[in-house]
Amino acid sequence: MAKGKRRVRMLAGVAVLALVSAACGDDGGANGDPSAAGLTGSISISGSSTVEPISVAVAELFNEPNPDVDITVEGPGTGDGFELFCQGEIDIADASRVIDEEDEVLACEEAGIEYVELEVALDGITVMVNSASSIECLSTADLYAIFGPESEHINSTTDANALSREVGGEGTMPSQDLEVTAPGEESGTYDAFIELSGIPDLAVEHGVAEEDSEALRPGYQSSPNDNVIIQAMEGSPNAIGFVGFAFAEEAGDAIKEVGIDAGDGCITPTAETIADGSYPLSRSLFIYPNVQTAGEEEAVKAFVDYYLTGDGLVLAVEQKGYIPLPTERQDATRSAWESAVS
Repeated sequence: MAKGKRRVRMLAGVAVLALVSAACGDDGGANGDPSAAGLTGSISISGSSTVEPISVAVAELFNEPNPDVDITVEGPGTGDGFELFCQGEIDIADASRVIDEEDEVLACEEAGIEYVELEVALDGITVMVNSASSIECLSTADLYAIFGPESEHINSTTDANALSREVGGEGTMPSQDLEVTAPGEESGTYDAFIELSGIPDLAVEHGVAEEDSEALRPGYQSSPNDNVIIQAMEGSPNAIGFVGFAFAEEAGDAIKEVGIDAGDGCITPTAETIADGSYPLSRSLFIYPNVQTAGEEEAVKAFVDYYLTGDGLVLAVEQKGYIPLPTERQDATRSAWESAVS
């Protein structure tokens, strides 16, 4: 398990709960509160550091009427979370990508772990630089030149521009050195960035890989902790990296969010461009509950029920800077859960 991630044990009486209760009234949420006072037990959640803040917020809200349910939330990374989940060591996996159809699905099947995929929010992967940088927008070819499998020895935009032009880009990034700090392979953000950036297709087209490359450049400074990546952006005028949109939005004026041009012009990440899908690096966020455990442990089922109310899918999501699903996709998530546990 990756180190440096915070371990959060939920306690009743968090100050925000009073504000939430006042805002939502006595019914416990926009769609009603399925949690039942007097519940006991424990719930273990691990996985994506991006989804972690949402699950923490939901756990805090759920603990108000259920103070005797002990909820632990960890965020070591999506891959680490799925590993624990498919070994039966946790009840719910937080994920910033879908479960891998080969290794992770197979591991769960071999362990007899039954699960359901529940989409809970929208997010965008934000490419960031230091506020002193002149970089404003990057094309798909530029992303390949900075982060792709051929960029190991590229330490300046001068070199990156040359590679960008080789793979069909304009290669007009302003001159500066480059210091890359970004999530590592244990992170769902890493996997989602590769998929959404177009890097695999360019690697195939450029003859670097016979099939889609699933790796970024070797040797960059990696961290599973989004805050460490943001600190790197703040600390050097040459820094460049990426994190989830909500973390970038909270970072302050020391960093600058970069627009992405995937062929339709430069689009910056905002709540609106992520919600409508026009921002090229938009993605969905998920939770994966263990269906068998939910059938046996009342607290686990009640927690997931509560997660899928307006308090979870809207209030907690917005509180943490993420984008709620459209109403029809919220309904689809609830239907998937109901079908799984009925």
